[in-house]
Amino acid sequence: MTGSDSPNAIILETQGLVKEFKGFVAVSDVNLRVQRGHIHALIGPNGAGKTTVFNLLTKFLIPTRGHIVFNGIDITYEKPAQIARRGVIRSFQISATFPHLTVLENVRVGLQQRTGNSFHFWKSERVLDALNDRAMQLLETVGLTEFAEYVTVELPYGRKRALEIATTLAMEPELMLLDEPTQGMGHEDVHRVTQLIKKVSANRTILMVEHNMNVVAQIADTISVLQRGQVIAEGPYETVSKDPQVLEAYMGSADTELEGAHG
Repeated sequence: MTGSDSPNAIILETQGLVKEFKGFVAVSDVNLRVQRGHIHALIGPNGAGKTTVFNLLTKFLIPTRGHIVFNGIDITYEKPAQIARRGVIRSFQISATFPHLTVLENVRVGLQQRTGNSFHFWKSERVLDALNDRAMQLLETVGLTEFAEYVTVELPYGRKRALEIATTLAMEPELMLLDEPTQGMGHEDVHRVTQLIKKVSANRTILMVEHNMNVVAQIADTISVLQRGQVIAEGPYETVSKDPQVLEAYMGSADTELEGAHG
């Protein structure tokens, strides 16, 4: 992990980020500093602006004002494909895999994109087989080796999310953006995917939008709490979980300790 006092410690920074929709301010003066090698979580109640911030960071929206800086380069007006080439890769909230390809083939598509052979489906099997070893390594990383030949549509939901992480890893992200990675999962799948995120965070940076406080408490180094488009608290879980503004935002009362980490 890079020391916080190092000049290269900040991999992603937003400066006065604002997004307005026809007069409605969805994101208001958000200043994020994501440290290299950390897991940084963006949380907040429904309607807090988390998804809008994520869409700004991944260039699906252009900010009304402000700047986004990645590795010291202003990427505010770059397109999604440009930032992907820089190593900013987003994993989608709804599983973004090809349902009728096998698990192995899905990872191979991700590898092809990285090598510049994307969607050259007419290439010989021999060329594609050269990617199989790496694809199997990635499947082993996410615990899907035994599912390699399954058609993806047949996978249980939690395993599909693991596959999505594998295909994201195939793109060799320097900064991995995870959008609600445990949404809709049962307890066992939540635990599996949480441990998987912790495992794959080695040697890379993860910024995640997450609603499950238990997940955030376990793995996030830094948490930024949004409410009405503004950051109202930031720090480790121990700090933000006791912040009166955060308690008010989540519980409607500053008298209750945030218990989400235990539920």
